[in-house]
Amino acid sequence: MRFANKVCVVTGAGSGIGRAVALQLAREGGKVLVVDLNEEHGRRTVQEIADAHGEALFAKCNVGDPAEVRATVEAAVREWQKVDVVVNDAAMMTFKPIVDLSEDEWDDVQNVNLRSVFLFCKYAVPHMPAGGAIVNISSVHAHETTRNVVPYAASKGGMEAFTRGFSEEIAAQKIRINCVAPGAVDTPMLWHNPNIKSGVEKVKGAIGKPEDIAAAVCFLAAPEARFITGTTLIVDGGRLDILA
Repeated sequence: MRFANKVCVVTGAGSGIGRAVALQLAREGGKVLVVDLNEEHGRRTVQEIADAHGEALFAKCNVGDPAEVRATVEAAVREWQKVDVVVNDAAMMTFKPIVDLSEDEWDDVQNVNLRSVFLFCKYAVPHMPAGGAIVNISSVHAHETTRNVVPYAASKGGMEAFTRGFSEEIAAQKIRINCVAPGAVDTPMLWHNPNIKSGVEKVKGAIGKPEDIAAAVCFLAAPEARFITGTTLIVDGGRLDILA
């Protein structure tokens, strides 16, 4: 099993892609810290892992808060003495034109989507041995986007730039960092999107399952991807070809 004895921290693991990633890591032997702001959802993921005879703990965390992120990483280290894999999946969107967006709404998106990546990298990397891996969940919106979701697209573009730069900083420690950029995925975030509901953004082509993204994430986190770092793997069923 690729993640036997590996300690894996997954944010946004209470639902959608994060949940699928946490379950897959656990199935492959990982010890998973399930991180989510929604305690009910997070504990449900932990229970699913336990029911399948895996090992997991829940940590409630506002991923944009430095003290909470530090405490979350320390919880994993206290329980398992290290961190091998970090998956930054927690995300949120707004659906307003920039001129109607409050400064607080802009900051909320950047804190959850981008600041969280900085914080989990800052606090986890000192506890990561050689061979560790970080995978950030970006989006095709970093490459082609639509109106009224500019904060989200900007945060994902920043995430990919962060990943390229930070890969150089941690290369000597033999720790890798990459992104996965999903297209349309069958999650609550997709179907609750007002742009989808109104038809402003049309879902054309394939719609992936969370498990499809989890497979890509686990590949990038696993030893066979040891020669891949600082890049973005687009996993979109060809959606960018349609949007472009």
